[in-house]
Amino acid sequence: MSTVAVRVDVRRELLEWARDRSGLPAEDLARRFPKFGEWLAGDINPTLKQLETFAQATHAPIGFLLLEEPPEESMPIPDFRTMGDATVRNASADLLDTVYQCQQRQEWYSNFARTSGEGPVKPVASIDPNTDTVEAARVFRNALDFGREQRGGTWSEALRRLAEQAENVGVLVMVNGVVGSNTHRKLNPREFRGFALVDALAPLVFINGAD
Repeated sequence: MSTVAVRVDVRRELLEWARDRSGLPAEDLARRFPKFGEWLAGDINPTLKQLETFAQATHAPIGFLLLEEPPEESMPIPDFRTMGDATVRNASADLLDTVYQCQQRQEWYSNFARTSGEGPVKPVASIDPNTDTVEAARVFRNALDFGREQRGGTWSEALRRLAEQAENVGVLVMVNGVVGSNTHRKLNPREFRGFALVDALAPLVFINGAD
């Protein structure tokens, strides 16, 4: 006895939202989902299995695809290091997931530091939004001990030295070129080169290793 495939009524707006959010090239999406155009036109609904595969491919929570309208995903943090200081307006799923993962790790370490009785990271705790930029840079330069003579002979040596010094001070430094451990989700340096998450107990700096 054959089994009837369960089809799911998904709104066109949600399919378009997941497609645009994923940043996948249109030809890749069309190749993986030949009936995507028919889904958008309402000629046929995807099966539950097809929708699950589509959600996985576009890195969209499947529950979001069952909503009445696309969710509003606000940027988790206000600023990023970008090429030419360009503004990140519509964050990709890769960027959002990277920020979320870093926030989770930061929260865990912050709680761990608090229960362990560790004090705040001094150069971070000594600065607030009203601190002059030049003064803030001086505080961190002194804390990191990163003068010209400490930078080594190559940029990679300088980066390694800077990361080590930051970790010695108490800053969490993460360098990764993909989302988590997923080698199929390479981060795009044209979208962002890095970001910082401020926390007195667990300040975190993420560097896009694909840059």
